[in-house]
Amino acid sequence: MKCPFCGHLRDKVVDSRERADGASVRRRRECLDCGRRFTSYERIDEIPYMVVKKDGSRERFDRQKVLAGMVAACQKRPVPVAELEVVAERVEATLQERPEKEISTQEVGTLVMQKLKHLDKVAYVRFASVYRQFRDIGDFMDELSDLQE
Repeated sequence: MKCPFCGHLRDKVVDSRERADGASVRRRRECLDCGRRFTSYERIDEIPYMVVKKDGSRERFDRQKVLAGMVAACQKRPVPVAELEVVAERVEATLQERPEKEISTQEVGTLVMQKLKHLDKVAYVRFASVYRQFRDIGDFMDELSDLQE
């Protein structure tokens, strides 16, 4: 950290305090050259993950939207909401591990379907039918036959 008074590049941290919400850290520093004290603030600079929709528009990734889609697919099914929240967290964690900051809705849907397939097959088919926009009963039957294999 460069001293704002003398420009020296070496200092020592005298005191550190995290903000109540954990969003930043306040540090009191003392320049090792001139001895003057100054304050610095440290925060994580988050880059939002963007979802590229079918029409080419972009919006921020919304974990709640993913969760709402899964809850709708699991309506009247014996799948606890806590398990769906875990799936949403895993999908979000997968996004955070990617070097790219954009992902298509296709990829998000595929991730969700992979997780739902292991939780509840009926919920998986419901989600897939909306997500993949089955055109006719043949598409639906193809998906069901893949499930039976």
